[in-house]
Formats: sequence, structure tokens, C-alpha cells
Amino acid sequence: MDTKSQKAAGSRPQLVWVFQQNGSGMEKIKGIRKHGRDRIVLRVFDIDDNLPAIIDDASDWLPAGIEADLVLDYLKHPDLSDELAHLCRRDQVPIICSGKKGPLADALTPATCCALAQQKGLGDYALIFGLPEFRITTSKGKISSIEVLRGAPCGATWNVIEKLIGLDIEDAKIRVGLEAQFFCTADPAAWDPISGKSPVHIAGELHKAGLVKALKTATEKS
Repeated sequence: MDTKSQKAAGSRPQLVWVFQQNGSGMEKIKGIRKHGRDRIVLRVFDIDDNLPAIIDDASDWLPAGIEADLVLDYLKHPDLSDELAHLCRRDQVPIICSGKKGPLADALTPATCCALAQQKGLGDYALIFGLPEFRITTSKGKISSIEVLRGAPCGATWNVIEKLIGLDIEDAKIRVGLEAQFFCTADPAAWDPISGKSPVHIAGELHKAGLVKALKTATEKS
């Protein structure tokens, strides 16, 4: 698909529209602004109304058209999410609806925000945020330095690395998952019936996998 993000790549900061309901994306918005820096510009749409159980016409809450390079959906109401996905499909703008289930008109629906794989068409957002990636150096069996190459938009990945410096390698493999779960802002009650895990547990496992991969690379280089 010839998305706007592909046409705009490299020419200016990526414009990302964020839709949240009653502050549902607040921590991720903070994290994206902090770690996206001058590469990403956010426009946030706040929906704080008391919404009806069923919304037949979403025009009172959603724009008529999408003029962004990428859309992030943190909405809670399924009818709004469904209509937003249809708007993005019509206007050829990619949309990420992390943790959402059900048919959402070409939307990307990773289990958690930090489960997003790198892929074309998502601009700088997907280069900075998604599956955790690290660069690590070790000395005498301990982690001497660690850098986040890619992490969770809520900022959990950057918070985690502060806890790992100086740890024994094997201890760090255990600690990283626990720390990621502590800092994760996903709803721990939102269990996935297929995996039998909550998004918080998934985030912990993804951070551990990223650390193990980086440690393997560091070991091979040394």
C-alpha cells in the first residue's frame, strides 16, 4: 500500500495521530515524546465523554479524514476503534491498535505495544518503538554497558536498562523480565485466551528475548 508514511519518509518529522479515551494512552504518549525526540511529532485526540454502549455514527468524536503518517489507537470503545480503522484504510494511513482483537480493517494488532515487529511503511515510529533490541558490552561476566536500540513506547525498556548495569549475565536474564513487567503500563487483567498470558507477561518475555539475543551478539564479538 502506498502509504503517506512511505511518501514522507526522510523528508520531515513523522506526524503521528494518537487517539485516546480518558487518558488511556497517556504513558505511551509521554514515552513517545521523550524517546521519539525530534523524529516524531504527535497530535493527540482526547475523548473524555461518557459514551453510549453502541455508537452508530462516530463523526462527533472522530475527524472526517486522516492527515497523518501513522495512527495509534488507544481507544477503549470498540465502535470508535472500528470506525477509526476504516478511516485509515480509506485514506491509506497505517494504524496500530496494540492489544485489540477482532477484524479492524487492515489495522496492525500486536499483542502489546512492544510486540510490534519492524516493517516497512511505519516510518521512524517502527524504528524506535516495538520489539525490544539492545546493544550490550560485558566484562568479567557482568553487564558493563547497555543501550536501547528499540523499545516500548511507554518507556519501560529505557527504565529497565538502568537496573541491569553491573549485574551478572545470568542474573540479568532473570531480572530484565521482572523489571519489564513492573514498568509495563498494559492492563494485566487483559489475558490472551490463546497464549494464556497477560500483555504484561508477554512484555516481560519479549524484553528477556531481546536481552538474550544482545548478550549472544556481545559474546560472539568478544
